[in-house]
Order: sequence, then structure tokens, then C-alpha cells
Amino acid sequence: MAYVPGVALLAALVAGCSAGSGADDPAADSKPGSPTVSAAPPGKYRTLPESCRAVPRSTLKDLLPGTAELPEEQREKIYEGTAVVTYDTDRKVGCRWKADAPDASRNLSIDFERVVSYDPAVSDDDRADEVYSQREKDAELPAPGGVTPSTSATGPAVGSPSASGSKAPASPDPGTTPSGGADLGPRLLDGLGDAAFLDDALTRAGSSAQHRTVSVVFRTSNVIVTVNYTEQSALVTEVPDSRELQEKAQALARKLAETLSE
Repeated sequence: MAYVPGVALLAALVAGCSAGSGADDPAADSKPGSPTVSAAPPGKYRTLPESCRAVPRSTLKDLLPGTAELPEEQREKIYEGTAVVTYDTDRKVGCRWKADAPDASRNLSIDFERVVSYDPAVSDDDRADEVYSQREKDAELPAPGGVTPSTSATGPAVGSPSASGSKAPASPDPGTTPSGGADLGPRLLDGLGDAAFLDDALTRAGSSAQHRTVSVVFRTSNVIVTVNYTEQSALVTEVPDSRELQEKAQALARKLAETLSE
């Protein structure tokens, strides 16, 4: 067969272009041994419990005294609770209960928040830790043996903006006076989730009865749980007992932590 120079030249040009095309290939830029960037691991929890069913009936009876004596229909309505309106039940849910008794009224609320990090370099757990830490900071817990940054041991001055409602001080409040060496003031808690704190606020608006709210907030992996337990006395002279409210709020928080870990 006769040799055709033009065909040979065309074949050479095509081969040369094919060999050079690797310069634009992203894979050609990778170097052996170069580190690969992987996304941070997701959080342990992908869903949240049904909040209004998260508290056992026996616990509700203990936390809402006076309900056992009510007519069955009214009692059951109280125990059912009221779900918090939310637009994403995979991210945030909550429930509220209220019961009135002759000597005092009790309010209970629980909230679950599943934290998700949208930064691939930050894990859900780390993001949840940031959110929890901010809430702990906002609570202005006193340093060990100290007082809160915003409230002295004797409380705010009369006429100050916070005079009608302030956080329970670390000592003189009769409801939080330590007994037997126990600290009943706002503080960090051990053995509850990955991190936890307790806050205790005694407030009074004008001449109305005093009410105390004990809050327990804890984080377990990428879920943050908040328990608020409030008592308002029927008499102006009565001060809700801090020890009882704190013990019951902590006990409930531990039950919720166990439920999440199951």
C-alpha cells in the first residue's frame, strides 16, 4: 500500500492532543499521599421523643400535686399536657403542664432541641456544645462560693430594674439556704448528660405571691434538654421551697436523659 503523509501527520496530531488533555483533568492534580478532607461526623440523635409522652404518668402525679383529687376527665386533660407549636419536630419539640392546688400552683415544661451543624468541618456535637455553653453563660451562674454577676447576696437595690424579679442569691434566700452543707444555689451539675447546670429564680411582681422557677439544662451529644419547674404560692407570705423543686426537677431531667440513651 502507498504511504500517505497527510494521514500520518493527522494521526500524530490527534495522539498529541490526547496525551496533553491530562493537564485539564482534575485527577491529574492529585498527588500521592495528599490528605483528604472528610466531613465531621453527624450527631448521635436523628429524631426527638414525643415530648408530651416523655414524662411518665407517675412522675406527673408527683410533680403536679392536687391533680389526683380532680374528676377523671379534668385530670386526664392535665396529664396530656399541651404541645409547643413547632414547625420542625425533628429539630425542636416541647410540652407544658399546669395544675392548681389550694396552697399553690405548679407549672412544668420540657423542651428538646436537636442541634445540627451546617458546617461540614464542625460536628453536630461540637455545635451543640457551643449552643449549650452560650446558655450556660447567659444563666450567669455564680462562681463557686461567690454570687451571680448581676445580683449581690442581698439582692438588687429597691427601685432597680431587676427589683421585681431576680435570680435566687447564693445564700440569704430562705428557700436556698444550704442545709447540711448542701449547695442549693444556681450551679453546674455533675453526672447528667455531657454537661448540665441548674438555675433557681425567685420572683415577685408587686404585691402578688412569690413564685420560684428551677431550671435544669443539660446536653447529651447533639440534643439539649431544658426542664422548667415553677411553683407559685397561694399566700404572699409563703416562699416556695427550693430544695423540693430542685430535687424533683433534677430527678425528671435524669429520667429524660435515660430515655434519650435507650
